[in-house]
Amino acid sequence: MTSTVQMARDEREEFASFLDGLTPEQWNNPTLCELWTVREVAIHTVSYDELTTVGLVGRFLRGLLNTDRINAIGVADYAHTTPEQITAMIRANTDPHGLTGGFGGRIALTDGMIHQQDIRRSIGLPRSIDPERLRTALDFARFAPTIRGAWRARGVRLVATDLDWAHGNGPEVRGSGEALLMAMAGRGTALNDLDGPGKAKLSRRI
Repeated sequence: MTSTVQMARDEREEFASFLDGLTPEQWNNPTLCELWTVREVAIHTVSYDELTTVGLVGRFLRGLLNTDRINAIGVADYAHTTPEQITAMIRANTDPHGLTGGFGGRIALTDGMIHQQDIRRSIGLPRSIDPERLRTALDFARFAPTIRGAWRARGVRLVATDLDWAHGNGPEVRGSGEALLMAMAGRGTALNDLDGPGKAKLSRRI
């Protein structure tokens, strides 16, 4: 069984390799993250790793403890970073540490996976995600404070059709594990890839 830290490392290495293949136009493409381009999403995934404890506290205070503001500050701090520098940063931080190293690297794994899909879905470049990694991210997304997947999915049963994973009670919502993950993360476009009697209830919370 692969450790969660190794899963996070593999996810980041694949992300950097994917970004290497993008064109300058694709780097400036909008994504599923409102108001963020591919470049800004890529920066966000690694913007916490180089912070010291003092730097992390400082960013939280600058953001007035508001998650959206804190994330925006992190992206703005790297506003002049080139695509090559961004991928170099990701490779220099394949071992998650600091905030993203929390929960045995599950924060880095899940956040990185969701944001890679934010990019891939927006530019039409799907992928096959390692099932063990995806299952781990699905489990963590249920209770991760910034995702609250179980809260969005309350009253329905999520059932993956491409791997052995299910969660919840109620009318079923079925689809790929990737689509369920993105739905739990609040991405409405993922609803197009889901079906089942519980879909309408889930869609009201996204």
